[in-house]
Amino acid sequence: MSDSPAPRIPAIDLRPWTSGGPEDRARIARTVDAALQTAGFLLVTGHGVDPGLRSRIRESARAFFRLPAETKRAYEAKVGGRGWLGPGAEANGYAEGTETPPDLKESLTFATHEPFEDPVVNAEWYAPNVWPAEVPELKGLCEAYLEQMAGLEKQLLSLLGEALGVAPDFFARHMDHPTYGFNINWYPGTEVVGEPQPGQFRIGPHTDFGTVTILDRQAGRGGLQVYTDEGGWEDAPYDPEAFTVNIGDLLARWTGDRWRSGRHRVLPPPADAPAEELMSLVYFGECTPGTLVESLPAPVGRVAHPPVDSHVYLRAKLDSITVG
Repeated sequence: MSDSPAPRIPAIDLRPWTSGGPEDRARIARTVDAALQTAGFLLVTGHGVDPGLRSRIRESARAFFRLPAETKRAYEAKVGGRGWLGPGAEANGYAEGTETPPDLKESLTFATHEPFEDPVVNAEWYAPNVWPAEVPELKGLCEAYLEQMAGLEKQLLSLLGEALGVAPDFFARHMDHPTYGFNINWYPGTEVVGEPQPGQFRIGPHTDFGTVTILDRQAGRGGLQVYTDEGGWEDAPYDPEAFTVNIGDLLARWTGDRWRSGRHRVLPPPADAPAEELMSLVYFGECTPGTLVESLPAPVGRVAHPPVDSHVYLRAKLDSITVG
């Protein structure tokens, strides 16, 4: 038996969680709890999401991103909206108070299309998605993917409840009408974005703002790095079959900072591979608007944060990373 320490970012196979016995589930819950106290990240396999669907979304999205800028501009959106975020739209480092040049990426952003009962909330958070006419297949592909992400998120929320030692529906009951978001992030090479400026990243250092992020990423020299107190910035472990899962600020606050919001960044195009192109599919799980996020007290929580309205918090963070 090895005495080596457990990895800071472990790989979790969901199959024993969904079909195993109490011992399997308890073991997985302990592993999740430990990982979210250190890095705030997990790798998740055994999720059943079709890898072919992920590939087809990338192919369709790449066809859009390669269109002329004037064509894409018809779908331009603000940060937190639905449509195309062009070069220079975001600087994620601003969210943690770091002044960085704009992020070296473009994004297509979509979200839930199910309207809310409050017209004011509906106008802010449930605007219709904008699907590019030039790639008509993208709508069906993304809607199929989002349906699978919603199912995976429910499994993860149940797992997180057990890992925290609370009811399995502790988080899920606040997400019966969520404002989940979906970003397709395109990280082209320097032939598109130019030479990186000092301190410029594909995505600057930040933590995610909401509850749970489910990331389908590609390996690359200019890829994802994760920050831990023990190791500083490290390349995130990669498994092509796995999703990279991290928790955001609101869920960390909910746990009284027992779990940490995973700090991360995406490196710029590498000098020795300047034409490297990567694409990430990023699902942001969020609460139902109006959810009051209150820190769990000791012995679960460690820090008491004042209660916060989930979507007041989210809007302030989205505004903070908007360039211009």
